[in-house]
Amino acid sequence: MYRAIDSFPRWRSYFYFITLIFFLAWLVKNVFIAVIIETFAEIRVQFQQMWGSRSSTTSTATTQMFHEDAAGGWQLVAVDVNKPQGRAPACLQKMMRSSVFHMFILSMVAVDVIVAASNYYKGENFKRQYDEFYLAEVAFTVLFDLEALLKIWCLGFTGYISSSLHKFESLLVVGTTLHIYPDLYHSQFTYFQVLRVVRLIKISPALEDFVYKIFGPGKKLGSLVVFTASLLIVMSAISLQMFCFVEELDRFTTFPRAFMSMFQILTQEGWVDVMDQTLNAVGHMWAPVVAIYFILYHLFATLILLSLFVAVILDNLELDEDLKKLKQLKQSEANADTKEKLPLRLRIFEKFPNRPQMVKISKLPSDFTVPKIRESFMKQFIDRQQQDTSCLLRRLPSASSSSCDHSKRSAIEENKYIDQKLRKSVFSIRARNLLEKETAINKILRACTRQRMLSGSFEGQPAKERSILSVQHHIRQERRSLRHGSNSQRISRGKSLETLTQDHSNTVRYRNAQREDSEIKMIQEKKEQAEMKRKVQEEELRENHPYFDKPLFIVGREHRFRNFCRVVVRARFNASKTDPVTGAVKNTKYHQLYDLLGLVTYLDWVMIIVTICSCISMMFESPFRRVMHAPTLQIAEYVFVIFMSIELNLKIMADGLFFTPTAVIRDFGGVMDIFIYLVSLIFLCWMPQNVPAKSGAQLLMVLRCLRPLRIFKLVPQMRKVVRELFSGFKEIFLVSILLLTLMLVFASFGVQLFAGKLAKCNDPHIISREDCHGIFRINVSVSKNLNLKLRPGEKKPGFWVPRVWANPRNFNFDNVGNAMLALFEVLSLKGWVEVRDVIIHRVGPIHGIYIHVFVFLGCMIGLTLFVGVVIANFNENKGTALLTVDQRRWEDLKSRLKIAQPLHLPPRPDNDGFRAKMYDITQHPFFKRTIAVLVLAQSVLLSVKWDAADPVTVPLATMSVVFTFIFVLEVTMKIIAMSPSGFWQSRRNRYDLLVTSLGVIWVILHFALLNAYTYMMGACVIVFRFFSICGKHVTLKMLLLTVVVSMYKSFFIIVGMFLLLLCYAFAGVVLFGTVKYGENINRHANFSSAGKAITVLFRIVTGEDWNKIMHDCMVQPPFCTPDNSTYWKTDCGNYAGALMYFCSFYVIIAYIMLNLLVAIIVENFSLFYSTEEDQLLSYNDLRHFQIIWNMVDDKREGVIPTFRVKFLLRLLRGRLEVDLDKDKLLFKHMCYEMERLHNGGDVTFHDVLSMLSYRSVDIRKSLQLEELLAREQLEYTIEEEVAKQTIRMWLKKCLKRIRAKQQQSCSIIHSLRESQQQELSRFLNPPSIETTQPSEDMNAVNQENSAQPETSSQQQLLSPTLSDRGGYRQDSADAGKPQRKFGQWRLPSAPKPISHSVSSVNLRFGGRSTMKSVVCKMNPMSDAASCGSEVKKWWTRQLTVESDESGEDLLDI
Repeated sequence: MYRAIDSFPRWRSYFYFITLIFFLAWLVKNVFIAVIIETFAEIRVQFQQMWGSRSSTTSTATTQMFHEDAAGGWQLVAVDVNKPQGRAPACLQKMMRSSVFHMFILSMVAVDVIVAASNYYKGENFKRQYDEFYLAEVAFTVLFDLEALLKIWCLGFTGYISSSLHKFESLLVVGTTLHIYPDLYHSQFTYFQVLRVVRLIKISPALEDFVYKIFGPGKKLGSLVVFTASLLIVMSAISLQMFCFVEELDRFTTFPRAFMSMFQILTQEGWVDVMDQTLNAVGHMWAPVVAIYFILYHLFATLILLSLFVAVILDNLELDEDLKKLKQLKQSEANADTKEKLPLRLRIFEKFPNRPQMVKISKLPSDFTVPKIRESFMKQFIDRQQQDTSCLLRRLPSASSSSCDHSKRSAIEENKYIDQKLRKSVFSIRARNLLEKETAINKILRACTRQRMLSGSFEGQPAKERSILSVQHHIRQERRSLRHGSNSQRISRGKSLETLTQDHSNTVRYRNAQREDSEIKMIQEKKEQAEMKRKVQEEELRENHPYFDKPLFIVGREHRFRNFCRVVVRARFNASKTDPVTGAVKNTKYHQLYDLLGLVTYLDWVMIIVTICSCISMMFESPFRRVMHAPTLQIAEYVFVIFMSIELNLKIMADGLFFTPTAVIRDFGGVMDIFIYLVSLIFLCWMPQNVPAKSGAQLLMVLRCLRPLRIFKLVPQMRKVVRELFSGFKEIFLVSILLLTLMLVFASFGVQLFAGKLAKCNDPHIISREDCHGIFRINVSVSKNLNLKLRPGEKKPGFWVPRVWANPRNFNFDNVGNAMLALFEVLSLKGWVEVRDVIIHRVGPIHGIYIHVFVFLGCMIGLTLFVGVVIANFNENKGTALLTVDQRRWEDLKSRLKIAQPLHLPPRPDNDGFRAKMYDITQHPFFKRTIAVLVLAQSVLLSVKWDAADPVTVPLATMSVVFTFIFVLEVTMKIIAMSPSGFWQSRRNRYDLLVTSLGVIWVILHFALLNAYTYMMGACVIVFRFFSICGKHVTLKMLLLTVVVSMYKSFFIIVGMFLLLLCYAFAGVVLFGTVKYGENINRHANFSSAGKAITVLFRIVTGEDWNKIMHDCMVQPPFCTPDNSTYWKTDCGNYAGALMYFCSFYVIIAYIMLNLLVAIIVENFSLFYSTEEDQLLSYNDLRHFQIIWNMVDDKREGVIPTFRVKFLLRLLRGRLEVDLDKDKLLFKHMCYEMERLHNGGDVTFHDVLSMLSYRSVDIRKSLQLEELLAREQLEYTIEEEVAKQTIRMWLKKCLKRIRAKQQQSCSIIHSLRESQQQELSRFLNPPSIETTQPSEDMNAVNQENSAQPETSSQQQLLSPTLSDRGGYRQDSADAGKPQRKFGQWRLPSAPKPISHSVSSVNLRFGGRSTMKSVVCKMNPMSDAASCGSEVKKWWTRQLTVESDESGEDLLDI
């Protein structure tokens, strides 16, 4: 990058390399980790039997043995191996089992570790064999040997050796005993001495459980370690055979060298040097093959192998499904207990005596003095009228249901509005009747549902694959029926023994589920009670303590000034418009901008802008342009302090400082605000002119650099990031302890083996220290690749330097502190190759094992453990760590549905014209694949450099022009096929149109100018075109969505990283702004300004030579020029400051913040990566729903009216299909749910999709506690309302039937009378009167009337919903039909003539009734009996689905 900065414009180099690192190193590389984690989890589920199920932590001190019982049988009996089995006295056995003895041993281990860590190098002539550290080691070894002998004496050898912990202790005893032998002291046996620190893990139970959780199930982790070692051995052997014959290449001459080279590639440190040396040695012919070999090995080792370690660690941290559910309940109970307690700053008022507020009552006629009464007591009488009014409106006439006592009712009677309230009491009787009816209907519904589910009504139906909606609906109905049923009713069905056994198991299962329901409801009630108790406590404190909730104990609670401050502090932008009828929030055109403006209050927006302006002003500060001497920079300082003073005063007056419920200082964010304000105020008032190095004034300037952290407090999403990161810091702390323990073990070992042995004379010709004196000449090389031809007798340029016997510049092992620092740098995989080479060259090749073992443990296990724990901690703080598999799939489904959008694809033209043919061509898969191949072919043109001076560039540009015209033709065909408006609906089409337009502009400029800028523009157009191919393939689209959604969700994390980087950049300018140039501090990388400091810190984030930059900033005299007056006049560094500065920055950014990106990518990848078996709604289901939605939403507005939902549901097929023959009740529930939730208004794409998703899952398994309760309550309400609606429609239909039949009966009587009159008239006047026949028109009318019931019986409409008004329209249409009045039937005014014979009557009734039955229906008693039987039969058919549903029964559907 630095070379590119020197050769090209600065902005181009920064933009290219920063985006490259961000996308490839931080996003795309972490996608591999996500892929491995998800794949490993899937494989673990499939092969769980291979590794066995997880088991909880069990004590290793207990075992089970077979013992013969009294009856002669055998049984397993638990045996405690710690039970005394030795021959020691009882007092010693009791002492050995006591906790005092164990704590004494652990304290001795801690003292031994401290003594070993205090060892250091004392000089060459010091005799190390018999120093005080050796004597201390002998004493501790004897002590621990006696401890082991005592345990063997008390437990017996068999009881002692049976414990794995005792085995480890015995190994340490043998090893340390051999280590104190003088000839073996400071040898490889030192490992046994330093491994004693592992015994300290027993001090902390949390640390012990964490270690067991990670390393306890060692089968997976151990297998992976063995696989890694085997891979290294195999690849080393292959490389040895491939490159051992290559001359001038010493990296693969022997197997150990080949192993070290392949291990170096595995750790990514200097692997390019290994590859470059091999490529130069093998020659140009085999260089591509060798490069591919090393690159594939590097990608496999870094992207797959290391990700496997993360996956295994995350799998070990995963909990069992049952344990997750249990922890969810426990966490809910803990949250309820936490909400019940007030903060300590508020509970302090309970320590003071109560002083309730009193009021004085005046205007009372009395001769004696009226005492003061509590204000709250008087409020009860003021609000009595409103309470009694609501009580009367809610009560029922029965005495048991009334919640008001006699005194309240008597008080109401004296109210002046008593007449109006008594009139309303009439409606309570009606409410009581409605309540009784509702209860009876509910009982009938439950009984019929139970009968439907327990009967074998589905056995005779044809076997058809049911949809997931139908399956889940019947599961819920069965669950409800089994909960409300009884065992006696089931047994009386006369089923087989197998069926009864299955019913019994179902009953037990659902009883357990009912018990879980009671626990969930109990927790919910506990939460509500906790909130109520907390409110009661606050009200009691507010009443009994006059200074409670008073800002600064001065401003009153309801003072006007405080109310004004509250209005100013809490004012925010709110542009959400609600529908006055439905109450739904309307989506505005610029709702995203409005949401951003309403993110924080106006006051916080002002302070965000002021803070950003102040940070911009600090960017212009440098050691040579200081704020103390620049008046223009002081303006921003004054503005920031003044605005922050106003802000804090307003917030303190509105919410209080500390002793109020919503105080400013109620969390760490408030403390940080006050701290930043005080630092800024002190610095502004002081404004020191001279700031010495390492002084209090310089420390104040460093603390002033924390100002950008104010953004964390002002933005809620930034606070959420900090809370998710640090709220559960326990696991990260435990991992840090484990890594420090590992470093301490290897540091102590390194001090005892390498102390003083790494020093060497700077003159390579001097071997011994005695000869290292005087001066020698060192040559200066201008360049490594530049070979200067010297004349005879001419020497290379150089200068004379003194000889010095010293350690390597950046590390040594002379004491534990320096050794820990060196190992920390090695742990970051930076500079470990240099440490390895120095140890091998100066101590011996055998000691190279030391650094390789540490790198393997620290890199493969330590760092991956850090990554896994950060991911697990992030998931736990977000609440996803305790989710079961079904709950996690449900959360993924909800997130995936939020991203899903309606298809922006217009329908195919109706006719078969030119547009329709174009539509078929553009939508054909072959056409899409051809376009994708053309995009790839155009991208291949960039494999050759486009240089204006190169003649090859012109043909390449010409081919790109041809491709551009092809893409113009593609866009034109799509616009013709879809129309311009339809083409513009798709975002992908808009992107293609934009790129194609840029391509056309490039073609015009290319032929007009033909220079380097047009070639660069053409290359950019090809790159933009290449990104369009990601949306043409499902897998590429999935990965692209993962990256895009991860960028969106990690926006605030990236902003937080930048704010931290900005703080460190400002502090680096103050601490290291004038440090002299060194090995890595140069004109490109330095801290002279905030901009360059940001560049250096961004480089450190990538881990590139951060340790060398740190050592350059540690430079001390005599290698620099000190100045005690001001820090900007010296070029020395700060040793302690650099150590804390760089180590803390690297740990926070590289180990924590970057791993949060991994956690977010893993979380988002699970949204899109799932097999068809794991998905609750698959990709095909969503695609099918999008197609059906496009058919219903013809206007492409994204919303449809509620009444269209029923047509959409009827069109669904596949797994989302709703079969009306089987699931008519489910169809009603779904339609009514849409109408209930949206009040009959418009519904969106996501509303219907969300309803289908809830209906397609088992809510008992997939939903969490609070969401489950809310959903079950909603479905129960919908079920009850649909049942009421169905009964209401059925009753109306029955009334219509009765009216129609009685009207027909009356018409028959009237026709008989007319026929009798005609016969009588014919009899009286036979010759003169002619017999009239019914006219053809009348016969046609009669035929139509007789055919009408048959046609109506074939109609099967949709199920009744709130939007159906058919029943009410029929009521209005039947207004002219006969009605019953005062027990009689009113005849129609103009009756129609009918046929004379009885056969015509039978035809009118469809051939199913006789004259006798018709006449019998005229009797009211027979009408009631037949109506009751019809009610019973209809209800059975509706709820048991046992009969073939006739058309008359479906009239209301």
